Amino acid sequence: MTNGNRVRVVAAGDHFVLPSLISAALGRELPCDIGELTLGWPLEPFGPVAEVTEASDAEDELIDALAGAQVLVTQMGPVTERVLGACPELRLVVVCRGGPVNVNLDAAKRHDVRVCFAPGRNAAATAEFTVGLMLAALRRIPQAHDPLARRGSWEGAAYYTYEHSGLELEDLPVGLVGYGAVGSRVARALGAFGARVMVHDPYVHGEIHGLRVAALDELLLKSRVISLHARLTPETRGLIGARELALLPQGAVVVNVARGPLLDEDALCDALASGRVAAAALDTYVQEPLPPDARLRAFADRVVLTPHLGGASRAVAEKAAAIAAAEVGRWVRGEPLAHCLT
Repeated sequence: MTNGNRVRVVAAGDHFVLPSLISAALGRELPCDIGELTLGWPLEPFGPVAEVTEASDAEDELIDALAGAQVLVTQMGPVTERVLGACPELRLVVVCRGGPVNVNLDAAKRHDVRVCFAPGRNAAATAEFTVGLMLAALRRIPQAHDPLARRGSWEGAAYYTYEHSGLELEDLPVGLVGYGAVGSRVARALGAFGARVMVHDPYVHGEIHGLRVAALDELLLKSRVISLHARLTPETRGLIGARELALLPQGAVVVNVARGPLLDEDALCDALASGRVAAAALDTYVQEPLPPDARLRAFADRVVLTPHLGGASRAVAEKAAAIAAAEVGRWVRGEPLAHCLT
């Protein structure tokens, strides 16, 4: 909290959460001096930077922009030990995403810097995208679109044959692994389609939209479609591997719009090759960007692959900026912070 002086904020946005969106949200929240910086993501991929992950490689630019600033609002700025050490006036970092993976939290504590984040900003967008990918995989929409749009060929009509036609959601057993902000929304949407929704999440209690299934194995045995919505932790890394995929009914469909490492991609490719899995729809991968020689690309006739777009809606960028600005306002006014880790 400042001592009545006008706070200086750096809005280090990018080509999604625009600096101008952050500045506008801050302007609605409180009077402050704002400096803007545009980082390269998503036109330039994020990656590890020094000791943090999923950040833009822009330590020098961030250090220069933060000269004299007390607050940083960013999505991909690399808040490393080096950046924190070079910016002694910095007191608050607000990350416009669901977790501050681009911040060295231990270093932030040592430098007496509070770190906040913006949970829930992309839950609706990701849930909608999940259902969209699920429908695309079930009904072979991209595979039917491609020959007609690119070559003028009617060959996609083969998907009207019984052998190649897809599944509909009504009455379909769909298993959700995880029931957080995204999974719960997916459950409600699938319920509107008439799907038979089942949920496995040992951390969620109380009423859910669907049938609660205590054991993951039981969920897999009963699900024609599984959709992953768990958080990525050491315990959930590789949660769905060869053993788990083998439990699915023949011809099942796998959807992952959560985190790539939840799913063993090689095991999925083996299951696609054997026919155990009929189709898959993925938005996240173990390695991003997906390498050109990735084995998944060999199954283009049965997989839908998108480049981590689940949270890409204009509303998400606007919500993220608003959540971050509200946190800055609370800090300046000396109120309790809503989403603070340090």
